[in-house]
Amino acid sequence: MAEGPRTKTPRVASRQRGDADADPSSARGEAAALEPEGSPRRALDLLIRPTRAEIDLGALGRNIAAIRQLAPRTEILAIVKANAYGHGAVIIARALERERVQMLGVALIEEGIELRNAGIRSPILVLGGSYEGGYDLMVAHQLTPTVFRPEHLESLASAATRAGSPASAHLKIDSGMGRIGVLPQELDAFLDRAAQFPQIRIDGLLSHFASADLENRDFTRQQVECFRDAHARMRARGLRPSWRHLSNSAGVIDLPQARDGLELNMVRPGIMLYGLYPAAWLRGTAALEPVLAWKTAVIHVKRVAAGTPISYGSTWRAPRESVIATLPMGYADGYSRRYSNRAQVLIRGRRANVVGRVCMDMSMADVTDIPDVRVGDEVVLLGEQGGERISAEELADLAQTIHYEVICAVGARVPRVVRSATR
Repeated sequence: MAEGPRTKTPRVASRQRGDADADPSSARGEAAALEPEGSPRRALDLLIRPTRAEIDLGALGRNIAAIRQLAPRTEILAIVKANAYGHGAVIIARALERERVQMLGVALIEEGIELRNAGIRSPILVLGGSYEGGYDLMVAHQLTPTVFRPEHLESLASAATRAGSPASAHLKIDSGMGRIGVLPQELDAFLDRAAQFPQIRIDGLLSHFASADLENRDFTRQQVECFRDAHARMRARGLRPSWRHLSNSAGVIDLPQARDGLELNMVRPGIMLYGLYPAAWLRGTAALEPVLAWKTAVIHVKRVAAGTPISYGSTWRAPRESVIATLPMGYADGYSRRYSNRAQVLIRGRRANVVGRVCMDMSMADVTDIPDVRVGDEVVLLGEQGGERISAEELADLAQTIHYEVICAVGARVPRVVRSATR
């Protein structure tokens, strides 16, 4: 799709910590600070309706500090794939650059190009490999590919030759995940093939844990040994990859041998960057703070008689005379239809049941027991209010999924609004 003309638009001032009780409608009509000055804006980034995701960059910075405390001898490859786990890839990447992380990790070439187009200059590793025609784009945008098939080497070498400059890559070994990567028994043949392409420097070695979030560490230890064997075989050929990385968030938190700073000198935190623990048994093992809060506001309040049906299919009927609040968000925003008649939201610091089926664009809550609910009152879908908290884990349990999916599901039409980086 062709770009329209670039016009200057004012940035919105970041919402300051301490403004939690401010009228959420006060920022409506303004642009969320997602793009640099002079860049095109999406209309969906305008704060017109009150539904938004607030991104606390102060919490992000403190999570980075916690990671550095756990792994003081390693550099950080911060994972910002999937729109930074739903937090807004450009917002998060800019903050991570200010935190001086060594590298950013994306799954797709498109995700890397988005960051480059937004002015991100940090090294970016494309973890998912490439597809036909993708290597020219990676070379042009200075993205580092992950390679694990002979044709990756061939395509990358051809792209580097056309660009007239050498290219770096990270080699992925399949140490037990069974997804992508060079199988250990095929590593020597792959390295033989790589030696035929002087245009390529294998500057990294990586693998991925399959079960580091499980309390039984036996298989994870086997993966560490497989990785170390692959590194030794590379060194025996005179290859010295600058970066060796294996630890995801669970490995960072609870597997010191996978972040020793010598053989393994880089870690790849994902979920813990955003203040969530990779597994319930790891809660509290690091000082992490959630970065995202998902909020909206009441747009309609009505009193209904006992027996009144609410929403599609009349799956909920008022058991008494009730007060019902309508909220401008639904499953098109990522608020799962599975929350129908199950989830709760926070209004005036108290929990209110979501009643009736969650609609595409709206949902309803029973606020009968919450006095004086009015149009414009802030509603928290995910986060804290008045000493109460709705967690991603709570919503995941209701939807019978994992908390990763809950935050990644926050939709593209929900503006991300930056909060202050100070406490």
